[in-house]
Amino acid sequence: MTYCVAMRLSSGMVFLADSRTNAGVDHIATFRKLHSFCLPGERQIVLLSSGNLATTQSVLSLLRTRLGHDTPNLFNQGSFFEVAELIGATVREVINRDSGKQQSAVDFGCNFIVGGQIKGQDMDLYHIYPEGNFIQATMDTPYFQIGEIKYGKPIIDRVINFSTPIDHAVKCALISMDSTIRSNLSVGMPLDLLIYRRDSFSPNEYFDINDNHPGFQQLREAWSMGLRQTFSNLVDIEL
Repeated sequence: MTYCVAMRLSSGMVFLADSRTNAGVDHIATFRKLHSFCLPGERQIVLLSSGNLATTQSVLSLLRTRLGHDTPNLFNQGSFFEVAELIGATVREVINRDSGKQQSAVDFGCNFIVGGQIKGQDMDLYHIYPEGNFIQATMDTPYFQIGEIKYGKPIIDRVINFSTPIDHAVKCALISMDSTIRSNLSVGMPLDLLIYRRDSFSPNEYFDINDNHPGFQQLREAWSMGLRQTFSNLVDIEL
C-alpha cells in the first residue's frame, strides 16, 4: 500500500508520497512513487503512483522511453488534458498486455495523479484510474489522494481550499502523511515532497524527508501535542 497526495492551489502545487511497498510482512521494500518530468522553461509534469508495482513501473518506463521520439509523449502533448489522456492510454496498454486473456487472481490495477503546468496554460491536476479514464481537480476540489487515503483525509478537508497559502498546504500534507504512517504500517518513510510554484517550470523545490529530518520531527511532535492539549481542553458533556 502507499499514500500520495497532490494539491492544486492558487499560488502553486504540492506533491507528497511515501516510498514503502508491502507484499506481506516478509516483502517490505522502498520504491519511489513521485516522478518528475521537466523541460525547463516550457513544462513541468509530476506523477504520483500507487497500486501494482510492476504495472506502475512499466507505465513509467514506457513514458520515459518514448520521450524524444516522434510518437506521442509527455513532452509533445499540447495540453495537460492530452497528457492525462496519454497516461491513461499507457495504463490500458500495460494492463491489457500483462493481464492477457487468462483469468488471474493478480490485481494489475494502478492509479496515477499527474499535475503541473505547460507554458502559456494554467496549472492542472488529474487523477487517472486503472481503466485509463480520469477526473480533473477544480477550485472546489483542489486535491487528490491515492492509496491509503482515509487517515489523512480529515485534516485536509478541514484545512485546504484553493486559496490556502502553499506553505500552509505543505504542513497540512505532511500532517496528513504522519497521521497515515501512525495508523497504517504499510505506509512509511522516506517521503518525497515536491513544491511547484506557479510559472516556475522547475522541480527545484524537491525534498527527501527521512526519519531524522528535524523539521518533520518538530512538526509531527507539535501536532501530537496540540491534539492532546485541545482534547484535554474540551468541555465535558452531559450524557
